[in-house]
Amino acid sequence: MSVQEYLDKHMLSRKLEDAVNAAVRAKTSDPVLFISNHMRKSVPSVITKLKARQILDSRGIPTVEVDLYTNKGMFRASAPSGASLGMYEAIELRDADKGTYLGNGVSRAVKNINEKISEALIGMDPTLQSQIDQAMIDLDKTEKKGELGANAILAVSMAACKAGAAEKEVPLYKHIADLSGKTNLLLPVPAFTLISGGKHAGNNLAVQEIMILPVGAKRFEEALQMGSETYHHLKAVITEKYGAHGCSVGEDGGLAPNISSFKEALDLVQEAIGRTGYNEKIKIAIDAAATEFCIGTKYDLDFKTPNRSGQNFKSGENMVEMYRELCTGYPIVSIEDPFDKEDWEHTKYFSGLGICQVVGDDLLMSNPKRIERAIQENACNALLLKVNQIGTVTEAIEVVKMAKDANWGVVVSQRSGETEDTFIADLSVGMATGQIKAGAPCRGERLAKYNQLIRIEEELGEQAVYVGQDWRRC
Repeated sequence: MSVQEYLDKHMLSRKLEDAVNAAVRAKTSDPVLFISNHMRKSVPSVITKLKARQILDSRGIPTVEVDLYTNKGMFRASAPSGASLGMYEAIELRDADKGTYLGNGVSRAVKNINEKISEALIGMDPTLQSQIDQAMIDLDKTEKKGELGANAILAVSMAACKAGAAEKEVPLYKHIADLSGKTNLLLPVPAFTLISGGKHAGNNLAVQEIMILPVGAKRFEEALQMGSETYHHLKAVITEKYGAHGCSVGEDGGLAPNISSFKEALDLVQEAIGRTGYNEKIKIAIDAAATEFCIGTKYDLDFKTPNRSGQNFKSGENMVEMYRELCTGYPIVSIEDPFDKEDWEHTKYFSGLGICQVVGDDLLMSNPKRIERAIQENACNALLLKVNQIGTVTEAIEVVKMAKDANWGVVVSQRSGETEDTFIADLSVGMATGQIKAGAPCRGERLAKYNQLIRIEEELGEQAVYVGQDWRRC
């Protein structure tokens, strides 16, 4: 084939002429670089390669990372993992080989990406997120993604989303907004973990997290400052009362003094807030994670205490009254999982009191069927979205729409096993959820999300809107 025949076959003469004309119009000082970039942009991007590997999450437990390649570059994502795995959420695929990583290896999930998923997705347009996600769902063929592994599918789904944004030459949060039909980009109120308990810490506190919400900030940058300052004041308070050994941290970076009562924890946080001077600008949230201390129909608030007396069992009615008193005595505006995941009646009753936002985590597990039931029964009024519980970006967008259509709040959430991936920060802005829970203002994998939100706010400039006091009305 002659040079001219080659040029004609691929219509290169016309494409080169267009590129040269564009360079002239742009009056570029580097025409070769300009023409090269122009030619690259003229080629529709497709997925050309997938390469997955096993990495470690923030707990030192294996998880899945994937590099997805297009002709625009390489796009990397990693799947988070939780300490508690529910029967209604998508299934992580682990190796179960006790001789390697105590059975927690993910080499099977990695192999599924490198072989099965890769074969199915190569050649697909990365901007077609729903088609990519559906292709993986169809390939898996199980209801909860147990064949390929939700950890494998999610990592690929997030990487594809990043590639789609690059193809459109827009920020990731803008691409997510386009996928979900959103027109308003909002910086969320962060729920900073200050005190850790439950399964996340080695103290005797039954509840999993005490958090603060800087709703009175004017910008996200100011909210992050409030969170950091309060966290460090809390360190000082705990050191004064319990010594420096009380300042060890839990899995999500929250401080973990050896306390056992709700009120003791709340008093510490209140004192720290008081020292900052922010007072009315900061509200408190609780993640009770009550499923962890529910025994039958009773709730054991001493379940972590050695040689416990057994005198601190509470009925569902007792728990309602306790929460009512706490919300009266402290500026608590949100309680996550106040009851067991199957205790629909008490959750529904407490939610109906209208005392605070009632967030469903274990109750819902980001499962569309559970969310639909909760909407029909008015069982709670907010969704805690954990993307790995549902498994794809498309499905995450769909359940957020379900929640928003029901006038619920939405909290985009981290997991106890996190990575440096900042995807959920962009997701919270693009979906305009109004709330994000990414842990304490401490530890790199948590701060990665908060620091990304700082960058997004800066990038949006005058268009940046921090939800602040409107965190429930987004």
